[in-house]
Amino acid sequence: MNNQEFKTIREALQKASLQFGERGIQNPRLHAEVLLQHLFGWTKAKLLAEDREPFPVDKFDLFQSWIERRLSGEPLQYIVGVQEFYGRDFHVNRSVLIPRPETEILIEEVLKRREWWSTSARSPLIADIGTGSGAIAITLALEWPEAEICTVDLSPDAIRVAQDNARRLGADVRFLQGDLTEPLLQNHLRLDVLVSNPPYIPSKDIEALAIEVRGHEPHLALDGGEDGLEPYRRITEVLSRLMREEGPTLVGFEVGIQQAHDVAGMIERNWTGAQTEIIKDLQGIDRVVLGWKRS
Repeated sequence: MNNQEFKTIREALQKASLQFGERGIQNPRLHAEVLLQHLFGWTKAKLLAEDREPFPVDKFDLFQSWIERRLSGEPLQYIVGVQEFYGRDFHVNRSVLIPRPETEILIEEVLKRREWWSTSARSPLIADIGTGSGAIAITLALEWPEAEICTVDLSPDAIRVAQDNARRLGADVRFLQGDLTEPLLQNHLRLDVLVSNPPYIPSKDIEALAIEVRGHEPHLALDGGEDGLEPYRRITEVLSRLMREEGPTLVGFEVGIQQAHDVAGMIERNWTGAQTEIIKDLQGIDRVVLGWKRS
């Protein structure tokens, strides 16, 4: 493609859509529209209204580079640097996993239960383990302003992305760097709520993932060990040391396919007296595991 191949924005949209379709990319026109919207800083409505306008020559090289990156398998979200989650735009790059719509279910299930703390004399303390872009922690901080939020990630690069998102979105979150629960235990924190969407892909399955995932998203945020359950084991083994002994307490995990019952069992074995529940996603897949105590 060169800048003589299209004269108008409409032609650019059509040609990019065609290339994406020929490469087997799903929703090719949508991908082309999103790239053009970000290229010009326009809404979709403005893009469609202005599509007969000449394509600016000074933006051709950038647009072509974005097309080539998408054709190579790079996720659209990394190219434009943004992913919407729970109605807010989160900045993302290759240091963090792209937030998925399924994770919103975990947020919703936690927020349904915030009334448990409505009569509490203190603010509930919530920890998000493996924060990545900060989508879970920041959303909870903004949707549950009475709560105190802290979050953990092993990757300093991921923490920088999450801190940027927190500043931009106006969320008050405490960031800790370290491996899973270790920073929480080192700081002698006792939690009211623990949430996590940890790595849950079995190591042997990583190479079978789509190129968009295995070739571009951080393996640190994907690889859950031999069976994909290692992070859940390590977290649930210390629940009795992490969760408060008095008052309501809640644990919420996002899980992979066919992992829910194993994770629920881990909660029940390691956290004496806890009740558990499994929540399905919109495809009917067991996606969220909750554990709680109501003392």
